[in-house]
Amino acid sequence: MTINIDKKQFQQDLIGWFLAEKRDLPWRRTADPYQIWISEIMLQQTRVDTVIPYYKRFVEKFPTLHDLAKADEQVLLKEWEGLGYYSRARNLQAGVKEVAENYGGIVPDNRKEFSSLKGVGPYTAGAVLSIAYGIPEHAVDGNVMRVLSRILLIEEDIAKPKTRKIFEEAVTEIISHDDPSSFNQGLMELGALICTPTSPKCLLCPVREHCTAFHEGKQQDLPIKTKAKKNKAVQYAMVAVKSVDSVLMEQRPSAGLLANMWQFPMLELAKEVLPFEIEEELSESFSGRVDGVEKITSFKHVFSHLTWNVDGYIAKGENLKIPAHMKWVTAAELDLLPIAGPVQKMKTALQLRGDV
Repeated sequence: MTINIDKKQFQQDLIGWFLAEKRDLPWRRTADPYQIWISEIMLQQTRVDTVIPYYKRFVEKFPTLHDLAKADEQVLLKEWEGLGYYSRARNLQAGVKEVAENYGGIVPDNRKEFSSLKGVGPYTAGAVLSIAYGIPEHAVDGNVMRVLSRILLIEEDIAKPKTRKIFEEAVTEIISHDDPSSFNQGLMELGALICTPTSPKCLLCPVREHCTAFHEGKQQDLPIKTKAKKNKAVQYAMVAVKSVDSVLMEQRPSAGLLANMWQFPMLELAKEVLPFEIEEELSESFSGRVDGVEKITSFKHVFSHLTWNVDGYIAKGENLKIPAHMKWVTAAELDLLPIAGPVQKMKTALQLRGDV
């Protein structure tokens, strides 16, 4: 594509604004590529304000790449608990292990090697290389595509994977070679604070003079993005089975959604069920006696591609034969297990009743 802006002036205006107005974020106080890598993974699909306390705790827990590489996965998932998209944590650790084993603990400083690591996509590679190493590499995410679709009047559908290439080529052409770190972070910051999805603050924009969409009155029409498909809804019963001072927990499979996280036993339902039907199914599954089933909560949990509609129950269990992926835990032990958002909702309901 042909780029019709004064590139040098655009770079100066953007970088000057960023250096003067940038937010004071903890990952901006380090040049350590490992810690910057952590922040970029955490920031995927998660708000900055949410990430800040997690990032601080995570870096304190795993201050060096080798600390994370040798960490127990359950400890890692517990530190990530509440951030969601848990495959990010597992992939980050896998990538860090590769660096520890194959690169002497030094994060690669080139796109080919860094992109070969588990969980490192084109955006993460460009962000870490430009911010940590000062290498002029493109780092194109949703913020950047929104900003540049307006600045350069790019009317391609950003929901289509092939469109990203257009933006990567554009950034490669206009990026500052003197300060690629501030340039890329400036584009991201502009998208976060000024060039927002709705009601962009054009009058406050430091690069408004360069913006084709603003001059043509099209800033509200861009970017063009087709809507994602409606996600699927699934109905579950989540049951806290208690015995004396313990509650039964099960570990999810090692692959797929919420892999290796812990939860109260769950039953996928085709229709609404009555408590006695849950008692019968669980008693049969465990070759023992489950009774006293009582509904205590209902909630919805939305993932990116599906929605869980959950009815939460409490029950008593005696003489149960449980499979290897389940175990009885005390309240103190439950606090140490990594659990995801929907399970935390159930746990909170139990705590309000004084049941755990």
